[in-house]
Amino acid sequence: MERGARARDLGKAVQQLKRESGKGLFVGGVKLPLALAELGLIDEYEFVVQPRLAGHGPTLFAGLSKRVDLRLVSRLEFGSGRWQCDMSREGSHWAC
Repeated sequence: MERGARARDLGKAVQQLKRESGKGLFVGGVKLPLALAELGLIDEYEFVVQPRLAGHGPTLFAGLSKRVDLRLVSRLEFGSGRWQCDMSREGSHWAC
């Protein structure tokens, strides 16, 4: 199956899941979030950051074809030094 057809199938499947009731769909990793962002299907982003410089490893959203403007919804700092930022895609009707 060609890449474009897989993206269309993914887009249709996620749109169907978004129409169903529930608390949302949570995904992680590098490739799946990039594909969903390219299709404009991510309404909210949750980043949990561990303050450590690795100098290597995958880069989130590397290769994204266009900029996605986000707004801060909430921020939480943990005693361990980690922090979490919940972001909403600008113009998303899912914004908190």
